[in-house]
Formats: sequence, C-alpha cells, structure tokens
Amino acid sequence: MISSPPILDIADFIADPVDPADFPERTVRYWNARWAADIGLGDLDAERQAAHFGRFDPLPGNLERPLALRYHGHQFGTYNPQLGDGRGFLFAQMRDDRARLLDLGTKGSGQTPWSRQGDGRLTLKGGVREILAANYLEALGVNTSKPFALIETGEQLARNDEPSPTRSAVLTRLSHSHIRFGSFQRLAYLEQDKDLARLVNYVVKNFHPEAEDADIGQQAVNMLSAISHATGHMIGQWMAAGFVHGVMNTDNFNVTGETFDFGPWRFLPVSDPNFTAAYFDQQGLYRFGRQPLQGGWALQQLASALLPLAEAEDLASGLKPYERAYQESFVAHTHALLGVVPLDDPQADTEFLQAFYAWMTETGASWPQTFFDWFGGRESVSRAAASPEAALYKEDRFTPVREGLLARTPVRPERLEHAYFQALAPVSLLIEEVEAVWAPIADSDDWSALERKVAHIEQARRAYDWS
Repeated sequence: MISSPPILDIADFIADPVDPADFPERTVRYWNARWAADIGLGDLDAERQAAHFGRFDPLPGNLERPLALRYHGHQFGTYNPQLGDGRGFLFAQMRDDRARLLDLGTKGSGQTPWSRQGDGRLTLKGGVREILAANYLEALGVNTSKPFALIETGEQLARNDEPSPTRSAVLTRLSHSHIRFGSFQRLAYLEQDKDLARLVNYVVKNFHPEAEDADIGQQAVNMLSAISHATGHMIGQWMAAGFVHGVMNTDNFNVTGETFDFGPWRFLPVSDPNFTAAYFDQQGLYRFGRQPLQGGWALQQLASALLPLAEAEDLASGLKPYERAYQESFVAHTHALLGVVPLDDPQADTEFLQAFYAWMTETGASWPQTFFDWFGGRESVSRAAASPEAALYKEDRFTPVREGLLARTPVRPERLEHAYFQALAPVSLLIEEVEAVWAPIADSDDWSALERKVAHIEQARRAYDWS
C-alpha cells in the first residue's frame, strides 16, 4: 500500500484542516480486519488502532492534519448553503495495488467549522447501525463504503430521537471517495468557476480517468456521464437488495457511486413501494419506490452546478447514462441475488421481473426469505419446498414466477453447498433485529449479539462469493 494524499492539491478550496476531539476514552469496539489487511494496516494492534482511529495520530507519510470537507446540498428538496463536514473529516488517503485512491473518513470525530450547533459526535448506536448496514450491503454485492473502525469514546450524549444520555463513539469508514455532489454545488453557488474546473480535473484524474479531455467543458460532461452511470448502477443494486437509504440529499451522493452516510436506513421486510425509512420524511420523498427518481433528480442538480463549465444541452447528454445503467443494474442484480443468468431476451427478463416483484407485493412474501429460498433457481426447488414460505410457492399465482426461475440457468450452483444455504432462513437485517442486537449492548455491555450477527453476515458474503 502506497501512502498518497493528493487531496492536498485542492484542500484550500474544498476542505479545512481541523483537529479531532480529545476523547476521555478510546475503546476499540469494532475493527475490520479483512479490509485493514487489504490496505496495509493489518498489523495494527489494539493500542495502535485506538491511537490512529480514536486519537487520530497521523498514519506514516499521510495527512498531517485531518480535513473537513466543504459542501452545500439539497436537503429534502430545499437548498442549504450551511453544510459541510460537521462531525467528520478525511483522515487519510492511500492507493491500493491497483492504483485506486482510497479514503479513510470519519463520523463523530468532533466539531469543525461546519458543525453549526451540533456537538460533532456520534452515538454508539449510530456506529453499530452503520457496521450492520454497510457489512450487509457488501454481503449482498451492493456498492458501499466499508465500516473500518468503531471506537467508543466515553462521553454521554443528549439526543432528541433516542433515550438520553447515550453512549458515544467515533466511526471510520473506508471508501474510494468522499467527494459529494454538494462539493460542486458549493463552488457553483459561490461562483468559483476556476475552482470548479480544478475539482472536475481532480475527480477525473483520480476516479474517472476515462472521462479525460483537453477541453474542460467536454471533460465536465464526460465526468457527469461517468457519475450518472455509477449512481444508476448503485441504485439498481439498492432496489434489488430491498434497501431504503432514507436521506437521499445531494450531499449524501458521492462521485464514485458508493452507498454512504447511513442514517435512518431500513431493509424491506416485504415488497412495498411506499415504505419510508425516516420518521421525519412525512411526505415520503425518499420512499423505497421513489429512489430511482430521486437519484436522477440529484444528478440533475449536479449537472446544474456544472453549467459554468459546459452548455446545458451537452450536460443533458451527460445525464442519459443514468436510466439505462439503473435498469441494467436492477435486472442484473436481481438475477445475481437469485443466482441465475438473465435470458438473452430483454423483454422476457422485464416480464419476469414484473411478475416476480408483483407477486412479492401482492402476497407480502418475505423479501430476504424469498431471495434466499430460490437462490440457484431450479437447483433450489427442494430447498424452497422446505421453506417457512413453502405454502406461498404452491399457490397458482406463483406459477409464472416459478416458470421464470426454472427457465433460467443457475450461476455457479456449487455455491449452494455452502453451509449458509443449508439453513432454513437467511441472515436479514430488519429493524427489530437491529434493536435486538443493540439491546444487550445498552443494557449490559454485551457485544455477543453484534458479533454473531456480523459473523452471520460474513458467512453470507462468503457464500455468495461475488468475486
């Protein structure tokens, strides 16, 4: 792993050097050993984990001080110029053995110039929830940031939406980029056109080199096209996985199409287009069925921010990859989660998906159980017959779905031999399960339920074997 902090080249206009909070305690509660090994930090013992990710001692050859990023954004449709990293920062950057740039960013690391009235902290429960959600998404093959370290910090926090006082923590997440759509929006709002061009150059160089062009206008369009494709791909995966992000503000989208900034997320228990994750989203703006539309709207705001660099008509063309990428991703990932190959006939695939999801919605079948039961298609007929939902599969209205599943070729059916698929039920992450994981931590500092759930999620990831 090669240390490399190229964001220093642009820190003067999209980020501010900050100091982390001085926490009274630093207890390592979670450490992602697999990803730590992948980025060259696998040899850190608990003491050094706490030093680097609780006290934020700089990593060798990396950023000397963390950087709080500046950005604006549309929050529930309303533009807010008073944003920025209010309780997080970019701690370190590095490149992997494929020369990809990786970020280590934080949540709950203290106040910054953008904290406004916030305390800059994260509840321990919020950190636990992100560990669960991000690991589960990764297990389901969804593009996502990775939970890297969770350090309990010994402070008691007051919160309005959960019992207070509550325990505090600082989370570090790993992703390819923390550059948000809102970073472009801020520069456009402030009419900093030269800096806007610099940011485009930075993003193209480090994340979308295929978009490079000598003409900055064309490069901005090419970049928008690449981001549109990445975003569509991500949201197609969300919809197949039954994931509801909850807060699809433009400051919660990044340029590499990775799920991040987990807040009031949920996973669907059953198919329901109107399912809304956030209790405060009273209009259902970010409800499950509206996520594809909202992703396109967020990209339109990014395109608007690029108007100082390119013509509106050209930028409109840069948005076109989104819908196709979304549709292709949704079709491909639904089939992937069912362990079967799409047919060569796109119309037939569309009809199958319509029948499949309509049946799920009509019957109220369990989303995670159904995908689990039929993984491998015709190879899982006997597994499905032993399922808790077997009665649903015997009904006449399931016939078109069954026929579609049996008509498709299984992908690597030997995966069904994994112990994960020998059980009667899959790992799932419904809200009551999350609460059941948290309750013993809150009541008696018992972390065994979290450890079991994370282990079960890891078993699923290995069983699916997306490589």
